[in-house]
Amino acid sequence: MYKILIVDDEAKIRELVKKYAVFEGHEVVQAANGWEAVEICKARDFDIVILDVMMPELDGFSACREIRKIKDLPVIMLSARGEEYDRIHGFESGVDDYVVKPFSPKELMLRVDAVVRRSRSAAGRASNEIFTCGGLSVDFTARIVCVDGKRVDLSPKEYDLLFFLVKNAGRALPREKLISEVWGYDYYGDDRTLDTHIKLLRKNLGNWARCIVTLRGVGYRFEEQQVQ
Repeated sequence: MYKILIVDDEAKIRELVKKYAVFEGHEVVQAANGWEAVEICKARDFDIVILDVMMPELDGFSACREIRKIKDLPVIMLSARGEEYDRIHGFESGVDDYVVKPFSPKELMLRVDAVVRRSRSAAGRASNEIFTCGGLSVDFTARIVCVDGKRVDLSPKEYDLLFFLVKNAGRALPREKLISEVWGYDYYGDDRTLDTHIKLLRKNLGNWARCIVTLRGVGYRFEEQQVQ
């Protein structure tokens, strides 16, 4: 059973998601806007937040950033827009998955289960190690990434992706392998999500982005390189 916070200004959407969540045995709390969600997160603990993008007072992107300042919770974003820009904006805000309306409530519940289990698994397998490659440093235990001596803020999923790439440095990693390991075997999205996260990760790594090598028709490989 998961504790789920559903945030949407449309009561019908909240009730629809709640109906399926309760049927699956989950505990549900509702919020009608972003600010209400932030205040609830200050007072209560949750396993995951399902957050709508378009809301009055405080939109979903801003609410996600505010919630991230309080607690490191998995977030699934709901949106009526599915363009790449919107997905990138969502992932930059720290969301773990992005679902476009109209959506299947049953599929949403499967995504909830996949995201929560993946989040718990990632938290449990952190090891007491620090990886360094030139100006790139990855502290697996503290979940801290530094580039040329400066700490960079990665979303939870960006960190998990970098973690897996670094742990498998020098190995060709097929797209399917990356998706199953980072998002879970029962992930129901498409592989554009992987490409979006790779793009965001490279942006955050600056000169060290070249360590993530694209293998056309296969996937990606992390290579230890010295950047001049």
